[in-house]
Amino acid sequence: MSKQHFSLAIGIGSKNQKDQWLDVFYPQPILNPAPELLDSIAKLVDYKGGNEFIELDSKTLHALEDLFVDIEQTELATITSSLEESHQPRVITILETDDAPTSTPEAYLKLHLLSHRLVKPHGVNLQGIFPLLPNVAWTSEGAIDLDELPARQLKARAEGRVLSVNSVDKFPKMTDYVVPAGVRIAHTARVRLGAYVGEGTTVMHEGFINFNAGTEGKSMIEGRVSAGVMVGEGSDLGGGCSTMGTLSGGNNIVISVGENCLIGANAGLGIPLGDRCIIEAGLYLTAASKVQVLDDQKNVAEVVKAGDLAGKSDLLFRRNSLTGALECLTNKSAIELNDELHSHN
Repeated sequence: MSKQHFSLAIGIGSKNQKDQWLDVFYPQPILNPAPELLDSIAKLVDYKGGNEFIELDSKTLHALEDLFVDIEQTELATITSSLEESHQPRVITILETDDAPTSTPEAYLKLHLLSHRLVKPHGVNLQGIFPLLPNVAWTSEGAIDLDELPARQLKARAEGRVLSVNSVDKFPKMTDYVVPAGVRIAHTARVRLGAYVGEGTTVMHEGFINFNAGTEGKSMIEGRVSAGVMVGEGSDLGGGCSTMGTLSGGNNIVISVGENCLIGANAGLGIPLGDRCIIEAGLYLTAASKVQVLDDQKNVAEVVKAGDLAGKSDLLFRRNSLTGALECLTNKSAIELNDELHSHN
């Protein structure tokens, strides 16, 4: 084989009574595994090539453990050892290429790659992922098929306990699978698996980060980071603000926030922002918004669509309180986050 592959991971998951996958947990996904490592694994699991997942029995897991011990892959040896006696379905997923996923184990591996910070948003092919993620009940006992949920709830009550249903969704919360180093997340249900949360980021109680979206580093998230949106280092998304995603409405513009930006409370963003930009609280900026660009004397120099200012740095967007006009002028001072909020994450 001896060729570079995209990714591989050993995991454990859950299935419904129809033998359909509900989820997969990969403790240590590997991006671009060494060809020598892959060759050794392929011989033990009968991997023929391409993108596929292979269910593992205890005998194969033990053989993999011996291999990892011999080649001093300590963490992989620990993983295989931990899974040997489990009655849950165990799997190895090998992706030769970054083609669109075709199975639930493949889809979960790609979401793990994002949340483990091995790839960045837009850095992995997620086309067609939604049909591969079953809509399940995420409970205190893990993922449960919705058709099987009433029986499980009744069984729990009969045993004198309550089966807590935390959400019903295609995506689980990230922290049940990955807790990245150096972050604070006040309400873990508001960060989905597949989010990329940079080291130093604080996500407050009303903050939200969707899959295939995230932050570069020390950022304060009190608003909504929609799917596909990346927030630059040192930026602050104020309480109740939102970024326009690309999953609905036919909008194909990739929204992003540059470094050291501030989106005020209850504001909204529908264009990519450059660095050191500010949007006034309560102001929703869309690509079609008409903006009066002011010169140094605060006179109107021209009127443009906000989309024409996409990606430009050092801009301040505000609403004129007398005329109601949307104005843009040069931002003379970049924001600075309170370092004490992020330095001890």
